[in-house]
Amino acid sequence: MNNPYAELGVTAQATQAELKAAYRRLVKQHHPDAGGDPERILALNAAWELLGDAERRRQFDRQSAVGIGASQAEGVAEARRRGARNARASQAAHAASGQAAAADDALVHWLQTVYAPVDRQLGQVINPFPAQLRALSADPYDDTLMEAFCAYIETSQRKLEKVKDLYQSLPVPEGARGFGLSLYHCLSEVEDAVTELERYTMGYVDSYLHDGREMLREAKQRRQRLQQERRRLEIA
Repeated sequence: MNNPYAELGVTAQATQAELKAAYRRLVKQHHPDAGGDPERILALNAAWELLGDAERRRQFDRQSAVGIGASQAEGVAEARRRGARNARASQAAHAASGQAAAADDALVHWLQTVYAPVDRQLGQVINPFPAQLRALSADPYDDTLMEAFCAYIETSQRKLEKVKDLYQSLPVPEGARGFGLSLYHCLSEVEDAVTELERYTMGYVDSYLHDGREMLREAKQRRQRLQQERRRLEIA
């Protein structure tokens, strides 16, 4: 890969906001739908994949300073990210499975103080998506429509940060271990979907939009199953 900073027309001192602005400007300028060069888009996407992730960028900068190739730096960064994701998933599963038997009032307390607000916030991300997509579909290259869609994504990301903190605020009661794990998977699906949608806004790659839409569809179905299961837990 050529110097990713040079690909985006910025210096190594550029902020993440400056990188994002440069990438969006160049993608819009060179996108094949606007008569641009597909090879140029591939190069821009590769540069953004590296520099758009703050952790990968830091690793690239460190490794470049000591003369290690960029591809090796990317591999190290990716391995660390995989390890962190696996650690988070393992911790969540351990927290769900390691709790002692909980009394009925503890289960009700968890459903009211953790599950209910988590479910509500997830709905505030999942439910508005179809209308947001319809609005953007009128003209994805319209700056006003894209800004509105990006605002939806940014709002969703803030909600998901709160949801993750809330989910981790109390251990899942013993009697709801499977339920809690399914809720965690629903949260992860929504989080991954929003990430794919954000990638679409950065490069207008339809596969990202398709993947994000499918993930949200699956998350919506899982959320509905959880709502049905909650009623069973409360009866039990």
